[in-house]
Amino acid sequence: MNGPVTASEPERRLHPMSWLFVLLQQLKQFIVPLLILLFLKRGDRNELWPLIGVAVLVVTSLWQYFTYRYGVAGDHLVVRSGLLERSLRVIPFARIHNVALQQTLLHRLFGVAEVRLESAGGAKPEAQMRVLRLDDALALESLVRRRGQATAADAPVEEPAVDTLLTLPVAEVLRLGLVSNRGLILVGTGFAAAAQFSPKLIPNLFEAVGMRLFGYAGEHGFGPLEYAAAGLAVLALLLGALRLLSVALALMQYFGFRLSEQGRRLTVERGLLARWRTSASRRRIQAWTLHEGVLHRLLKRRSLEVDTAVAEEGRQQRALRELAPIATPAACDALVEHLLPRAKWSHLDWQPLPASSWWRLFLPSVPFVLAVAIALAIKFGAWGLLALLWLPWSAFKARRHAQRAAYAVGDELIAIREGWWTRHWRFAELDKLQALQLTHSPIDRRCGTATLWLDTSGAGAMAPPLRVRFLPEAEARALYARLGRTLAQRPLRW
Repeated sequence: MNGPVTASEPERRLHPMSWLFVLLQQLKQFIVPLLILLFLKRGDRNELWPLIGVAVLVVTSLWQYFTYRYGVAGDHLVVRSGLLERSLRVIPFARIHNVALQQTLLHRLFGVAEVRLESAGGAKPEAQMRVLRLDDALALESLVRRRGQATAADAPVEEPAVDTLLTLPVAEVLRLGLVSNRGLILVGTGFAAAAQFSPKLIPNLFEAVGMRLFGYAGEHGFGPLEYAAAGLAVLALLLGALRLLSVALALMQYFGFRLSEQGRRLTVERGLLARWRTSASRRRIQAWTLHEGVLHRLLKRRSLEVDTAVAEEGRQQRALRELAPIATPAACDALVEHLLPRAKWSHLDWQPLPASSWWRLFLPSVPFVLAVAIALAIKFGAWGLLALLWLPWSAFKARRHAQRAAYAVGDELIAIREGWWTRHWRFAELDKLQALQLTHSPIDRRCGTATLWLDTSGAGAMAPPLRVRFLPEAEARALYARLGRTLAQRPLRW
């Protein structure tokens, strides 16, 4: 494909080197059994089996290249694949909700990109093209955008101008690394993988390191104060190393971050070595989350994330999710005001939840703290009871949380505010609500309260639930009835 894609052009092949990328992807899945065959069969007359396996994967990759075709026919995309077992997929442009372009370092060296076309409610992408030339991939993305809008409007759509809504300079990416826990998550994942590979590896490693450290301390005659200072120094060193790792990961993932708007479609580009480019229509956004942790507040920053109507495993990287990984509160509010102009975000009338509900937040921590304190007391004696000091802190947090908790209902939006130590604002347009549920736990029935759950499509696994807790029952039923009437009068938009 040497020019822009048009409806009159014939069906096309993938990039001539696409078989190589398919082969590499398959090798990632089979590398462990191939290595086992290679090393365990060494000296055996069957040691050629790993090479035979690689040859089969090469043939499979070439087979996919020669049998894969795609083209445009009217208002839909046609994808053909297979020779002995043929597959034909007809994908209407209006069904495609998200277009994701991925470029690893190898992709960038070859000037190609992997394209994924995703829809709502699908566990797999509608089409995955591995790989196209970069200009062809961008042309296909533009075609999907224009044809999807034309189908919805039943008229040709001109290419609108691109407006940049947010960029992250290097200083902001460094701040993102400082406030994130990506380093801890990566180390935890590595430990889990190592434990699966060899259950004794991690305990042996900790034992060896502990013996060295305590041996050094014993040789130098450390007393209690020296042990405490050494423990704090080791802890600070580990936390510093994790933060540096988080900063490095943030640079790899978010360098060159750019959020742009073209018509009613949002596009995010990011990445240092590997580049991600993903786009989705604004109407596909189902819910919004503003997040603010302790380090965010120290740096006067927040993050803004969205849930889109794309349900795919592992979509966190591929789907449009982070509109502002880190930004000032004013910048986040400006983004919400720009993308939801009718919601009047800055003028919402917040209704506080009962401050007396603090003990409902405090109660779940009591059994856990008591169990930990008893276990530590059995192991270490009276010193283990110091764990009970967590209860006053937990009660203090619960009180502050209850004082901040509130909800707001406008003509276009419902929003919930929760948290104190770590804060979040969760909100959604009323037209995106799919279901309402009013629940009463045994404690709710005892206290005369209820919880209102609000359901939207495509909620993120890590996103806070969209719910209003601890409402007096009469107020909860009135809110339920009000939102029910609104949902009955308005069509669902997703």
